[in-house]
Amino acid sequence: MHSSRVLGSGILILALACAAIWYATVREDRTGRMTVSFLDIGQGDAIFIEAPSGRQVLIDGGPAGGGILRKLSTVMPFYDRSIDVIIPTHPDADHIAGLIPVLSRYEVAYIVHSDVAGDTQTARELMAAMHREGAADIVAQRGQIIDLGGGAYLEILSPDRSVPRLSTNDACVVTRLVYGTTAFILSCDAPQAIEKYLVALDGSALRSNVLKAGHHGSRTASAPLFVGIVDPQWVVYSRGCGNSYGFPHKETIDTMARFNIPVVDTCKEGSITFVSDGRSVSRR
Repeated sequence: MHSSRVLGSGILILALACAAIWYATVREDRTGRMTVSFLDIGQGDAIFIEAPSGRQVLIDGGPAGGGILRKLSTVMPFYDRSIDVIIPTHPDADHIAGLIPVLSRYEVAYIVHSDVAGDTQTARELMAAMHREGAADIVAQRGQIIDLGGGAYLEILSPDRSVPRLSTNDACVVTRLVYGTTAFILSCDAPQAIEKYLVALDGSALRSNVLKAGHHGSRTASAPLFVGIVDPQWVVYSRGCGNSYGFPHKETIDTMARFNIPVVDTCKEGSITFVSDGRSVSRR
């Protein structure tokens, strides 16, 4: 009996030591790098960010049944049950329905959202889940900076005012993620009117390495003026295969071809991860 207890203790100690070494290796591998993953959750958006500091952000959670919890398990350690910031960009089901189970599973410190009214059952369920979570509730507005540590930050570009009665797409939270000299424009479902407004406000300061095509590649977004000013190395289509909307629309495809921008697509490639070292961006 004594020897079996010793053996059992030895195995436990060995397992803990291996786990500690593995954890340290993961931490070391992340040092100085930021990862941005466009998760394959079907027709919708879900973007997971891990800053060099280890702070994490989830922008949108995709539709109900999109498998967001399973997808998060591929980019987060199995033991991690917290996310620092969640941003529901606007109260459309293909962006927020998946956040309801996320809020039940993970401890969340901050929830950042616009004050546009969401009058659907899904929006009401999300609000109830947000209140149960007890996270700090922040209304997004242009000029706010979310410091992610290690030199990385999220800048809120839009909306620039209170938008309770605006259309949900016009009121969605557009962000620019910055680390060193690299950047990502994450443009939710913002239409061309918002894109052109941002060009008028920010001009060449919008330039970024990666652009998430607005509204899943719809013709309502990706204005040529905006795409040309952002001048990305890659464009991401976050969409479901065979979606009933026909995304990405031909007009958007033609715009990206006109600027000779490589396109990646969650429908065709599954989840897509970019890595930034603060100087350049590469695909993992």
